[in-house]
Amino acid sequence: MKKAHLHLLALLLTLVGGAAIYYKWKVLDFPLSPSTEVEVWTVQARVDYLPRRPANTVILQLPSQTPGFTVLDERYVARNYSKLDEPRRDGREVQWSIRRASGRQALYYRATVVRTKQSDVAEAAPKVGTPPTLEEPYATAAQSLLDQVREGSADIATYAKELVRRMNLDSGSEEVSLLGENHTTPEDRAQFIANLLAMRNIPARVIRGIELGETQSMVEIRPWLQVHNGARWITIDLRTATDGWPDNLLLWSASKSPLLQIEDANRAEVTFSVSRNLADAIAIAERRLEVQNNDLVRYSLLSLPLQTQSVYKVLLMVPIGAFLMLLLRNIIGIKTFGTFMPVLIAIAFRETQLLAGVILFTLVVSSGLLVRFYMERLRLLLVPRLTSVLIIVVLLMAAVSIIANQLGFEVGLSVALFPMVIMAMTIERMSIAWEERGPGFALKEGVGTLVVACIAYLAMSFAPLEHFMFVFPEALLILLAATLIIGRYSGYRLSELFRFRALARELETKEASRPADSVEAKP
Repeated sequence: MKKAHLHLLALLLTLVGGAAIYYKWKVLDFPLSPSTEVEVWTVQARVDYLPRRPANTVILQLPSQTPGFTVLDERYVARNYSKLDEPRRDGREVQWSIRRASGRQALYYRATVVRTKQSDVAEAAPKVGTPPTLEEPYATAAQSLLDQVREGSADIATYAKELVRRMNLDSGSEEVSLLGENHTTPEDRAQFIANLLAMRNIPARVIRGIELGETQSMVEIRPWLQVHNGARWITIDLRTATDGWPDNLLLWSASKSPLLQIEDANRAEVTFSVSRNLADAIAIAERRLEVQNNDLVRYSLLSLPLQTQSVYKVLLMVPIGAFLMLLLRNIIGIKTFGTFMPVLIAIAFRETQLLAGVILFTLVVSSGLLVRFYMERLRLLLVPRLTSVLIIVVLLMAAVSIIANQLGFEVGLSVALFPMVIMAMTIERMSIAWEERGPGFALKEGVGTLVVACIAYLAMSFAPLEHFMFVFPEALLILLAATLIIGRYSGYRLSELFRFRALARELETKEASRPADSVEAKP
């Protein structure tokens, strides 16, 4: 019953930890690797105009809902202008105002966007637009064109695509030529197609978007047609008459209002540019969460100060070293001094580096053992003896640092990072083992301690693993589950199997010879 309870607890911990890691990886876009980079685009809108009078108001439509993308940051540059960012029912706009404007004016809006897997947005309710009032011969041409389109379509989506296809034909029918002569710009043509669909009671609207790609100093903002088929909005490319939402389309505005409105100005225009960059994935994921759900960042390790984050990057690796020590001791059978002493030494190795750390550790422990053997003659009690060894260890560490400094070896200065109390206990335990069980046993456990510390150091200093444990601390739950399962193991260690292999061969030989002896004894 207890074993089943333990296995159930381990399974629960594994499921909770695995689900949390999967959610942060797949949904929140936290990277598994520290070197992962993501695409980041900076989209800039520049408004240029020449005012006719000093007081002016400039209104620019801004991104509101951006399926497939998240706006991480927004900047406004408009010298001497007041700014009012207002949400509207069908979008969002910024209003710049100035009392005295002279000369050519330039205003900027800049947005930093990144891809996101959350592409669902609140869809606007479908509404049939107002059919256009056309005079003859345009009214007859429009009815004739719509009738022809109906014959070549099966539903609302195919009807809209067929209408767009016919309007795009260079050598189109007389109806298309007649209707298109007054709609030369892509924006006018798109709005006219939406009005024609209103004549057949089909909800349609025009949206504006930018296709993000490589860096471009001048990028076109294009109109796209959307029709509602009774269940959802269908996006249609006005150039190719194909449907579907492009992966790289940044929705800029779905408002019926003009993209740019200026009360009284000459040569007003808005131009767009796109800059593509690569950025650190963890920083972008953190910023994306701040925009979408700030609580997920506020109650995570990412909200801590940078110095505290550095501390936890080390602390979260300690369970890794402890788990490796568990495997090496309980499964393989390597003997060490102390339970967690090799892990603490491995932490010190992170600062001294492996080779220098091993040399410094061996030097201090060897010198401390010599002093400890001398103090054995003084017949001190346990606590005074440990205190004396600790004082000697501190003096030895100070001496090593001074000598290393004089010789120009900077690595020798890092000997002060070793845990003094742990090293004093190591010297004490090693000396007792030397006296009670011989120098061979003491050296064997000392080497085992150093080997475990080196292996723990290699794991704890592995940058991808350090990144994974810091970004996904839920992995500790899986580590805890594995520790609980191994904690019930009481079988032979690998070293014991190797140690008793001769005895096993002898038993196998006896078992093989027993049937032959019994056969000879029967007569």
